Amino acid sequence: MRNIKLLIAAVATLGAILLLAACGGSNGSPTDAVSSGTSAPASLAGQTITLYNGQHEQTTALLVSAFEKHSGVKVKVRSNDEVELGNQIVQEGSNSPADVFYTENTPVLEHLREESLLAQLAPSTLAAIPARFNSAQGDWVGVSARVSVLVYNTSKVSPASLPSSIMELSQPQWKGKLGIAPSETDFQPLITAITKLKGAAAAEKWLAGVQANSKIYPDNETVVTQVNNGESEVGLINHYYWYRLRDEVGQGGLHSALHYYAAGDPGDLLNVSGAAVLKSSSHQAAAQAFVAFLVSKEGQEVIAYSHSYEYPLRPGVSPASSLRPFNQLQPASISLAELGDGSASLELEQKLGLL
Repeated sequence: MRNIKLLIAAVATLGAILLLAACGGSNGSPTDAVSSGTSAPASLAGQTITLYNGQHEQTTALLVSAFEKHSGVKVKVRSNDEVELGNQIVQEGSNSPADVFYTENTPVLEHLREESLLAQLAPSTLAAIPARFNSAQGDWVGVSARVSVLVYNTSKVSPASLPSSIMELSQPQWKGKLGIAPSETDFQPLITAITKLKGAAAAEKWLAGVQANSKIYPDNETVVTQVNNGESEVGLINHYYWYRLRDEVGQGGLHSALHYYAAGDPGDLLNVSGAAVLKSSSHQAAAQAFVAFLVSKEGQEVIAYSHSYEYPLRPGVSPASSLRPFNQLQPASISLAELGDGSASLELEQKLGLL
């Protein structure tokens, strides 16, 4: 449920707004923050920060509860679609009440980074996570990851007939069988990956073919549900939606399974959830402490041992045992920097009428 329509509408007016937003200052510095361990300065106790949350609310609630207990800092959570929150940060500028932004995907963070709205994170926070999952400029950090997959109905589709590449889903044999949620921000990075690996013309041809073949759903939860009940035979999702459905319906209600594409395929994409401190925050130390907690051993174990089913990114913290081991994933060779802010993919979806 991460709708991206508002970002397109905002693109034309961002320049003037961001000139004002860039004037926001910051109090404190990254070195004032707690390290990526599990102890917070006693001076932070009693403070309140505001978290703009674009991640799944259940996961965030567990993380916030654990942080509040260990730090004494109160966290006010405002949850919404991540791009709507990103647009709101731009519009609010230096008057934004947000201290921290926690997202499901990185393009919106890259967009805010490009506009100089994010503060530098503490070096110890960045060091907790392998550098390839963080902003190269040090102003957001990766928190967890998931991989894009194909979910299929086990009664309607045989494993032998499943595609080895996401590119095959634009072919006529999949007409009327595919479910997609193009307004989800999880969908846009797939277009970007195809563009990077196959070229812009191939990406547009693929997307037009997928559009012709697909039933359109409002979100990934609906995609996985409708594949499981047989309305669609296959669907594009991230892996964790299927694991959460499995918990909901139980083994007796499960009529679907996951299919991973061939190694390096653009459809086998690793997406990262990230967090940043706003440059305009008036609670820099407490905000830095919260982001540090997200990537601490304790914070990462909250993700690993909950029903999030995402991959924690801190080395030494293992994901849920039912997941494919992280070191066995062979995703496309696309860096988070190459995924960029996603504006070209958004424009392509708009051009074809998917948004």
